[in-house]
Amino acid sequence: MNEHKVMIGLEVHAQLTSLKSKLFCSCPADYRELQPNTAVCDVCLGLPGSLPRLNGRAVEEVLKIALALHSKPAEKTLFYRKHYFYPDMAKNFQISQYDRGGGVTIASGGYMDFNLGQDVKRVRIRRVQLEEDVAKIVYPSSLMTSDYVLVDYNRAGVALCEMVTEPDISSPREARLFIEKYSSILEHLGVTDTDLEGSLRVDANVSIDGGERVELKNINSPKDVEKALNYEVQRQAMIVERGGKIEMQTRHWDEVNKVTVAPRFKEEEEDYRYFPEPDLPPIRIDPNTLKRLAAQLPELPDQRAERFIRQYGLTAYQASVLVSDKHLADCYERSVQAGLKAGDAADWFMNEVLGDLSDAKKGTKDLIALTDDVIKVVEMVQRNEITGKMGKRLLKQLIIGGRLPEEVPRPIRDEETLRQLVAEVIRDNPDVYEKAKTDPNAINFLIGQVMKKTRGRADPQKILDLVRAALSAV
Repeated sequence: MNEHKVMIGLEVHAQLTSLKSKLFCSCPADYRELQPNTAVCDVCLGLPGSLPRLNGRAVEEVLKIALALHSKPAEKTLFYRKHYFYPDMAKNFQISQYDRGGGVTIASGGYMDFNLGQDVKRVRIRRVQLEEDVAKIVYPSSLMTSDYVLVDYNRAGVALCEMVTEPDISSPREARLFIEKYSSILEHLGVTDTDLEGSLRVDANVSIDGGERVELKNINSPKDVEKALNYEVQRQAMIVERGGKIEMQTRHWDEVNKVTVAPRFKEEEEDYRYFPEPDLPPIRIDPNTLKRLAAQLPELPDQRAERFIRQYGLTAYQASVLVSDKHLADCYERSVQAGLKAGDAADWFMNEVLGDLSDAKKGTKDLIALTDDVIKVVEMVQRNEITGKMGKRLLKQLIIGGRLPEEVPRPIRDEETLRQLVAEVIRDNPDVYEKAKTDPNAINFLIGQVMKKTRGRADPQKILDLVRAALSAV
């Protein structure tokens, strides 16, 4: 892969989950707990005679995203019909926006910076636009093996913000980091709950060595974006190295088999037959509205990271990790406000809590209800009421089980009790005791046996001191 020049551009589709209704009708936008094909009407199904009516708040939510990305809002924007024959849109066209042939999207230009090791990578934004989502296609077995598909139109018509980048991304890892940063911006803006299934979907355009681009459709997570792009770059590299030619096409990421597949050829833009949506008038964006929205923008991830460094004395790395997820940053800040030492709390959240959440297959959203108990555990460690090892064990139990155990084990601090336990271990392991006089590994064995007897409730340093005292005794 390193021998080839990789160019990646992303199209990131974010549902505006802050809205209560769809983009052009009053059907509920929160469809996930509903029975299939029940949150629909004549408008989102495109029945003859139905007319769309724009959700004005959707325009403001997309403008917030545009402002956060340093994009320039248009003075006037309009909608287009994007035609294609595919079962995910009942009316055979999608109401979207278009930036050619006189079309103007809601915003254009801009950029987003994200950390790439010790460096900062800047990716240019091409456009930001507003469009309606399409239906959900369900494959009963998998993309490659299903004999039929099911279609749920509840999602059709939900408001989407599509953000398109320039092909400035040079590797699958960069693509993942970009999407993670963009997700954090959306969360801080409060426009998209990225934890919801299907709320953030990515199309990735990838080419190598200046060849034809291949579009990967509907990838559902930053990690899967990286996996899909890794596979696709390697696939294209193998074709080129064997003297073949890359064909422009659309491919899908098969999450089950971890491969990209080509169910249909890539359409050209003329195939979509774009033309202005006749049932929706142009939208004029009032400068006063822009000023109001700009003034209402919340603290965004970069600003929050700078404040964490300034206010809590964190390193740039600590701050960037914590603000990469709004829920994580909120829970961390709550812990510091509750009295935890800022640096220690950062280490606990980054090194222990995130790992435990991953092991438990939970997300940072699950952390919100557990934060008060996390604070209790870290407080006990900071007050030396329990050892760090015990604190780590309690955190894991808390995150996996969802609650602290009713009785928290307390450390054994009585020196006479510990001395007796050391004596018991030496009595039970006389050969190891003699070996420990010259072999540090044997000392570690004795310490481990004492810790086993205390079930981890003793200070290892204290046990080491007592074992050494016993070894030096005449």
